[in-house]
Amino acid sequence: MKILVVDDEQTILETVEHKLRKEGYSVFTADTAEEGLRLHKALKPDLLVLDVMLPQRSGFELAKAIRAQSSVPIIFLTARSSEEDKVSGLEIGGDDYMVKPFSLAELAARVKSVLRRSASDALPQVIESGNLRIDPRTHEVWIGDKSLSLSPKEFALLQFMTRHVGQVFSREVLLDRVWGQDAYVSSRTVDVHIRWLRERIEPDPGQPTRLLTVRGVGYKFVG
Repeated sequence: MKILVVDDEQTILETVEHKLRKEGYSVFTADTAEEGLRLHKALKPDLLVLDVMLPQRSGFELAKAIRAQSSVPIIFLTARSSEEDKVSGLEIGGDDYMVKPFSLAELAARVKSVLRRSASDALPQVIESGNLRIDPRTHEVWIGDKSLSLSPKEFALLQFMTRHVGQVFSREVLLDRVWGQDAYVSSRTVDVHIRWLRERIEPDPGQPTRLLTVRGVGYKFVG
């Protein structure tokens, strides 16, 4: 599998490249967002590792540009550890978020976990529920004739919920089944993604009729 690492610190580029090559991946590197975008278009990597604080154009800005054309998994690397930054990374479509300094062994484990989840998400059947239609092959979602733009994690969560109509899942179970056991995110992440999905698929997000809260337990999809 091909991994593209974008970071303006040469030491990090070299050490991450060395570690991931030892794990058996083909690794390509860039030290600017512009070079990262060019390599992404040319190589079509299986996963991106992006530094947030790049010169001229941030990793978040680069991720937005990539998300406009691809659902490739993204792991953010950053020295910024605030919850707002983490939520911003998730909202853009990041799959994981690591704070510098980090363990190379932990990064390798997260890369493996994200790639495994990405592969397991590739289910072929189109899902239909009322006027909602989900195509896992193209990562497209429609409400009637309207196409919806969802981040990879929003898509994965909606796909999981619609494949288990009527079942109630706690936040912890959803974190495990959608984000994976190795994900380092809080249960609030589930709440945030449920809210974003309601804003897209519910006629009135304040009075949901599809994605329901089961007080004291979690969430369920009722169609």
